[in-house]
Amino acid sequence: MNVTLLLKGSALSALAFALALVAPPEEAMAATNAVEAEAEQPESRSERRAERRSERRSTRQNNRGQQREARQNNRGQRSDARQNNRGERQETGQRNRGERQQTRQNNRGQRQQAAENRGQRQQVREDRNFRNQAQQRRSDRAVERRAERRVDRRNDRRVERQVDRRVERQVDRRVERRNERRVDRARNQGFRNGVRSERRRDAREDRRDYRRDTRRAYNRAYRNGNYRKWNRTWRQNRRYNWNNYRYSNRSLFRLGRYYAPFRGHRYNRINIGFYLDNLFFSSRYYINDPWRYRLPEVYGPYRWVRYYDDVMLVDIYTGEVVDVIYDFFW
Repeated sequence: MNVTLLLKGSALSALAFALALVAPPEEAMAATNAVEAEAEQPESRSERRAERRSERRSTRQNNRGQQREARQNNRGQRSDARQNNRGERQETGQRNRGERQQTRQNNRGQRQQAAENRGQRQQVREDRNFRNQAQQRRSDRAVERRAERRVDRRNDRRVERQVDRRVERQVDRRVERRNERRVDRARNQGFRNGVRSERRRDAREDRRDYRRDTRRAYNRAYRNGNYRKWNRTWRQNRRYNWNNYRYSNRSLFRLGRYYAPFRGHRYNRINIGFYLDNLFFSSRYYINDPWRYRLPEVYGPYRWVRYYDDVMLVDIYTGEVVDVIYDFFW
């Protein structure tokens, strides 16, 4: 800038000197003053420009410093705000994670509780259904048993009436014929001796005929289906659990020594379908109260009979062994 002013000043001075040589003194003086005035004016303008430049430069520098400080301040504030926001986000994230975890645990617990409640309700429903089914089965079995007992009693009464009427008619006819023969023999052989001998003979014949007629009648009724066949599924009924009952009532199953109907007879293991002699199922070997030993009740021609330590179900009209329990007595 100083070099420029120097050059301008030298040029103006040279111009003033040239005018002074050429023009008159007054004109030269005026020209010189004008040139000086003009020279002074540019110098003041350049100074103002320089001042303005320096002011702008200083202002710019000041603005740059302020901007720098502001930027630094803003940067520090942003970093602080960022750190604060990061801390807040971390705290918020941790709090939210804790809340979500707690919510998940609560939901899991609620689901588990709901599953347990469903399982309990399902178990209650199953138990209720099972009880209802068991009650229905019991009622059905009771109805069936009542119906069977009714039918059995009706059949038994019908068969007994038929047998009784038939036997009575046969006995009446036989007694009439026997009386007629006895009277005839008594007349021929003498009253006292004839009546005594005929009485013995008639008694033997009566017993033999009665046993034969009774057995034939019952066998005929059995073949015609008036008697129900024995059902060996009674062992599946818990009411007849004689084995457990025997352990709690040992003395009840000790009946003492068994006396066979024949001298020197030994024990033989008898199976179902074997036919016994009638002496083995006479009344002295009957078990008159089967329920006392938790055995099922008998019907028709069947009787529970003791055979040594075994108990057998025998058809007393045929002698057939229908059912057997080994080692029943102690």
